[in-house]
Amino acid sequence: MNNFILDKSDWKKVALGEITEDIAVRIDNPAESGYDRFVGLEHFVSGDLKIKTWSSTENLVSAAKEFKSGDVLFARRNAYLRRASLVEFDGICSGDAFVLRENHKKIVPGFLAFIVNSEPLWYYANANAAGTMSKRVKWRDLAQFQFLLPPKDQQARLAELLWAGDAVVEGYDRMRNVLKSVKSAYFDTVYCHTEVKTMSLGDCLEYSQYGISESLSENGEIPVLRMNNIVEGKVTFDDLKYVDSKSIPKLETLMLKKGDILFNRTNSFDLVGKVGIVDFDESVTFASYLIRLKANDKIVLSQYLNLYLNSTIGQRLIRIHRTPGVSQSNINPENLKKIDVPILPISKQEILIEKINSIENAEVGYKALQINSKAILDILLNQIFTP
Repeated sequence: MNNFILDKSDWKKVALGEITEDIAVRIDNPAESGYDRFVGLEHFVSGDLKIKTWSSTENLVSAAKEFKSGDVLFARRNAYLRRASLVEFDGICSGDAFVLRENHKKIVPGFLAFIVNSEPLWYYANANAAGTMSKRVKWRDLAQFQFLLPPKDQQARLAELLWAGDAVVEGYDRMRNVLKSVKSAYFDTVYCHTEVKTMSLGDCLEYSQYGISESLSENGEIPVLRMNNIVEGKVTFDDLKYVDSKSIPKLETLMLKKGDILFNRTNSFDLVGKVGIVDFDESVTFASYLIRLKANDKIVLSQYLNLYLNSTIGQRLIRIHRTPGVSQSNINPENLKKIDVPILPISKQEILIEKINSIENAEVGYKALQINSKAILDILLNQIFTP
């Protein structure tokens, strides 16, 4: 992409603390504060210009900070994650976030979101973060970050351009979410409006099997899939641990095969019950808090079974059996085997799989467009704020 040509001759060098201030209004009783939205560090998405998710303050007991619509929330812990976003509603947030309020005599509303998401600022924030385990940046240090600030009329034009770019990125993201909903609704519609017999999951399987319980390491011979490797109905190869083959008797019986389905029997209450299909041929095994489900392909195709278990109906039936815990929730595998599975003729299963695959292919296409659009937006943003 060609450079975005800007005349910065009338831009003035300023410090971040000159155009914004850190607001620290403490809220001791969040549940009784009158605010219903809480933004924790888990609600930030690296590189996003706006906060899009939050949780309720209903059961929140820890003290928090107040923010107002138009503020920018900056996660001061682990600055390398690059989490700083505009918020468009009133609420409270984690004490590990700065609440930055713009000085509108010097910058146009929303312009701060671009400044704090530029490459020079993040480089500075990381260089000035302190701590051993979880580094934090202090406001007195961040406030000294210097950059070239355009006049307000130019700020307005640049903001219009950058927000338009962000709207394109968000548009592709919305299309992906629409396709996810269409995929789920399509399966649910087939199930609800077609007369089909049902069979217990246990009767649809050739067998089920627990994974290995041996200690894992950062390096080794055989990759081991864990709960984090089940993502949106698929099995991924991210953040792997390893085990040596000599430490596991009969390891060959625990190696995964294409078409195997992994069920996550232990996780947080919100995530337990995740299901994903192995769609690759690799030498890999799996951890004990996952269960391998081997479909009886004379009754049900593995892809069809995976789609059903990931559907709204399938997940609802699975999560009925969640048992709450302090940090981990569990689902008894024997209860899992009791859930009903709609059994279509194999030919109709194949048609449904083809339809769903076409939707997923479109989803992949929109994801690629979203990634490319975000890359272009980042290039523009960094060219504006790089001296």
